[in-house]
Amino acid sequence: MPGLLLRTLTGENTAERPVWLMRQAGRYLPEYRALRASKGGFLPLVYDSEAAAEITLQPIRRFGFDGAILFSDILIVPYAMGQDLEFLVGEGPHLSPRLLDTALSSLSAVPERLEPIYETVKLVRAALPADKTMLGFAGSPWTVATYMVNGEGSRDQHDTRAYAYRDRAGFQAIIDAIGAVTVEYLAGQIQAGAEAVQLFDSWSGSLAPAEFERWVIAPNAAIVRQLKARFPQVPVIGFPKGAGEKLAAYARETGVDAVGIDETIDPLWAAKTLPAGMPVQGNLDPLLLLAGGEELDRQALHILEAFADRPHVFNLGHGIGQTTPVEHVGQLLALVRGWKR
Repeated sequence: MPGLLLRTLTGENTAERPVWLMRQAGRYLPEYRALRASKGGFLPLVYDSEAAAEITLQPIRRFGFDGAILFSDILIVPYAMGQDLEFLVGEGPHLSPRLLDTALSSLSAVPERLEPIYETVKLVRAALPADKTMLGFAGSPWTVATYMVNGEGSRDQHDTRAYAYRDRAGFQAIIDAIGAVTVEYLAGQIQAGAEAVQLFDSWSGSLAPAEFERWVIAPNAAIVRQLKARFPQVPVIGFPKGAGEKLAAYARETGVDAVGIDETIDPLWAAKTLPAGMPVQGNLDPLLLLAGGEELDRQALHILEAFADRPHVFNLGHGIGQTTPVEHVGQLLALVRGWKR
C-alpha cells in the first residue's frame, strides 16, 4: 500500500496528515553539520552520492517524516547546461558566465553532471522504509533563469526582469532550454526511484501578472505536460512562492497534482479558492518553527483545521532555517501526528 504522503498527493483526504519540511535535510541538524565538516563544501557533498544519500536519510531517521526530499540544489540544471557553479562562503551560489554577458548558445552542455544525482536517488530509495515517499525536485524555469542571467541571487530579480522585457525572444529561448533539461532531469530522478517531484519557483513573486503567466504558468505547464505523458502516475507538486492571488490561476492552469503555498497565504482563503479536491501543501512560517512555544502549536493547529476538508500535506511556507532548534521540530511533529480529521 502506498505511504501516507503518496496517497495524499494522489487525492486521498486521509484522517492523519503526512508531513515533511522543505530543507529538512541540512544545517539545522547536528549530524549534517558533522558530516559536512568531514567532507568539505556544499557542492562536493551534493556530488558525493553516498554522502548526499546519508544527508537525505538523516531527518527520516531522526523524525520519521513521511517524505525524504533529495539533498541537492536547483542550480544543478544550469551546471549541466554548461555554466560553472560555485558556492562561496557567506555569499551563496555563483554561476558563470552570466547570460547578461554571454549568449546561451555559447554554453556547452555537460549532461553527465546529472548522473550522480540519479545515483543519490537510487541509494535513498533502496534504504527508505516502504511507507516513506522519495521526493525528487527541480527549480522552475523562471527561478533558475534568474540565476543564469544574473549569475547570483538578487533581492528583486531586477536584471533578469529587465532582460525579459528587453529581449522577449532571447529570454524565451533561455526559459525553453531550461524547461527541456528540467524534464529530462526529473525523468531521470523518477526512473531512479523518485515517487513524486516538486517544482520550486522561489522567485515567482517578483513578477507582474502578465509576466507571471508567461514565465511561470506557461513553462511549468509545459514541464508537467511532458512529465505526465511519460509518467502519468507520478504526482507533481508546484510551489510558486510569493504568487499571492495568482496562486489560483497557477493551480488551475499548470496541471500540477498538488500546490505548495507559502506563509503569506491565508489558509482559509486557499481552502476556499483553490480547485476543489486539489491537495495542498504548507504553510507554516519557518520563523514560527524557529520561535517555538505555544504560538507554534496554535498556528499549526489553525492550518490543519483550515485544510480539514481537502487532502493536505503539512509543511512549511519555505525552507527550514539553519538555526531552528531540533526540539521545535519535534514539538511540531507531535502536534501534527496527534491531529485527526
